[in-house]
Amino acid sequence: MDPKDLALVIADALDDKQAREIIILDVEDLVGYTSCFVLCSGRSERQVQALAEHARRSLRTDHGVRHLGLEGVEKGRWALIDFGDVVVHIFKEDERDFYDLEGLWQDAPRIEWTSSTPAAQ
Repeated sequence: MDPKDLALVIADALDDKQAREIIILDVEDLVGYTSCFVLCSGRSERQVQALAEHARRSLRTDHGVRHLGLEGVEKGRWALIDFGDVVVHIFKEDERDFYDLEGLWQDAPRIEWTSSTPAAQ
């Protein structure tokens, strides 16, 4: 699956579980280890954990895509899921503000994605 298509599928999976502020950054020309970042927020530690688990399972069962690495899920403040061409960053809202990956990667173009959930974001 193309990295941008994979990022869109991941964004949809996160949207299914009411992730907030989902954005996709195209970092292919900026880093050598991945093509896209998917960033989102959860309202609580439990939701951060649930988002990570849902994304991981959904990609494996619905698309046959397995993650290469998983970090930070246990405490629920942030989670990182490495799918190779796409790295997913899930933050509790205050942690997202602290790490400010959007600011750090402000030169990365955003990939257009629209929520299918009526009340999303």
